[in-house]
Amino acid sequence: MKKEKVFILSVLSLLSFCWVMAQPADKLAPAPSLQEGAAIASQGTKAGAAACNGCHGPKGEGMAASSFPRLAGEPAYYMTSQLKDYASGVRENAVMGPIAKALTDAEKETVSAYFASLPVPPLKPAKKATKAELKRGETLATTGDMKLFLQACNNCHGPGSRGVAPTMPGLAAQHPGYLAQQIAAWKTGTRKNSPEQMAEIAKKLSDKDIQALAAYFESISLSVPNKKK
Repeated sequence: MKKEKVFILSVLSLLSFCWVMAQPADKLAPAPSLQEGAAIASQGTKAGAAACNGCHGPKGEGMAASSFPRLAGEPAYYMTSQLKDYASGVRENAVMGPIAKALTDAEKETVSAYFASLPVPPLKPAKKATKAELKRGETLATTGDMKLFLQACNNCHGPGSRGVAPTMPGLAAQHPGYLAQQIAAWKTGTRKNSPEQMAEIAKKLSDKDIQALAAYFESISLSVPNKKK
């Protein structure tokens, strides 16, 4: 009974945190130019930022084989915040660090708005997950696991794991290799650019649970056009 109370209090605390994080950011004016964002994505910048499309694909679809994430349809604010973290070194990555540093803050917002406006393309699963994997992943995502004191992923990432603007990224239809890689990074402490909630959650997940979650999120189809932001 005591453990149940602790679990419930933990969930309520985390839900409160997620609600605060999901509140709208101040509106920025003027709105970023999608045309300029498309140019940055396809051509890079004069300051030396490489074209995003070289790794993330011409439609922002990402590359499963190399674990490059899908950017199409992700919340613009979240992508901008990640670019800023790469630039400052808070989020470490040998490829993204130099690219983010070469982008101005305005360019970060512009290219993020462009990718957010793109429709989410259908994924081609790298490998077929087992029914048991998908079931376990679905349980963790939609219900959580009380025995592990884990709340559902969807409590913060929204119904259907589609993300909650402006700060919570969508997990659905994302490449499993990238998702597993990032959860593992939080688990080991090599990724630290988020509140401690993700680190604590990741540490409670086994390697099998991480793979199950990644496979489940990949299986969710989002191949419908998003409204331009």
